Amino acid sequence: MRLTTVWLTDFRNYENLEIQLDEGFTAVLGPNGAGKTNLVESLALLATLKSFRRAPTESLIRKGATKAVVRATGIRDDREVLIELELAKGRTRAQVNRQPLKRTRDLLGALRVTVFGPDDLALVKEGPSVRREYVDDLIVALDPAADAVVSDLDRIVRQRNALLRQMSGPNDEASLLTLDIWDEKLAAAGEHLTIRRENLLADLMPLATASYRVLSDTDVDLVAYYNRSWQTERMSEAIAIARANDQRRGSTSVGPHRDDIGVSVGGFDSRTECSQGEQRTLALALRLAGHRLLAERLGEPPLLLLDDVLSELDPDRARALLASLPPGQTVITSAQGLPPDTVPDQILVHHGDRLEVQESFTAANASPPDTPPVSND
Repeated sequence: MRLTTVWLTDFRNYENLEIQLDEGFTAVLGPNGAGKTNLVESLALLATLKSFRRAPTESLIRKGATKAVVRATGIRDDREVLIELELAKGRTRAQVNRQPLKRTRDLLGALRVTVFGPDDLALVKEGPSVRREYVDDLIVALDPAADAVVSDLDRIVRQRNALLRQMSGPNDEASLLTLDIWDEKLAAAGEHLTIRRENLLADLMPLATASYRVLSDTDVDLVAYYNRSWQTERMSEAIAIARANDQRRGSTSVGPHRDDIGVSVGGFDSRTECSQGEQRTLALALRLAGHRLLAERLGEPPLLLLDDVLSELDPDRARALLASLPPGQTVITSAQGLPPDTVPDQILVHHGDRLEVQESFTAANASPPDTPPVSND
């Protein structure tokens, strides 16, 4: 789906905003603090109902307002689609074409987005939970029904952990019978999700390698590894072996929530042996690879949102990125303007808390105006 018009009401620092988006590459320029990231956040919210900044709902509402509204129209298969979100403290209401959605996953197929921001360095530098979430998000984007598998697994682990903590001892027969049920559910859901993760990584890494090579102008290979938290043939066997230890610890030690995912760059571990520049390039390559995989599998590219990416790349890599943007609709924010010879299809410039179309430009004047910052970026 291609977005055409976006309306924001009392969202972050925007009291009222209406913008039209080009079907190609849009650059959003403005000083730090103007609200560029807020705009990107609203676009991502339309697809996922989640803030990619992990912000609670109440922080998305403009100070002094009781609710925020995010609306957008788009085109899919030559038909107009309307997505509307109403955000209030403790709740989010969503509807598509005026039809309320009962479940989050009902929205997941309406609009798909790929988001890259400065915090994505965590995708490489932090622990495996960030990479597990990245892979699971891709699985759900490819197949919205998989959201139920990911959610069920999380619920199973939480329920099993609660039971383990409540057990009165190793001979608590009633609790042991209930534990048998949760063990069975964990084994079924866990094996299913693990296999999907491993298959996705196998499909993803050739695309990630290609993106990394373009961005870095090298011929290195990226290799992903997936280390299961169990070594037995079946997960149910490992759960049984670990049961006594899990009872002592009051937590579940076997399952996809404990699996380790990592990536090597040219044979070096990306988390511990690569420079920060290499790590940032890898994080971007992984996002672009996921974007391309979605485009290939679904027949249309997601909306690509690149927030403040240019400031995190050296000039050569910034030019390589902009020269190799995938087909489809892209929104890039920048506080430092655009590299020379960059010609976007549309430029939106912040003037205070307003966004205006820059009617004509050259690479030399495609730079943000000197305007005072607005809070909440």
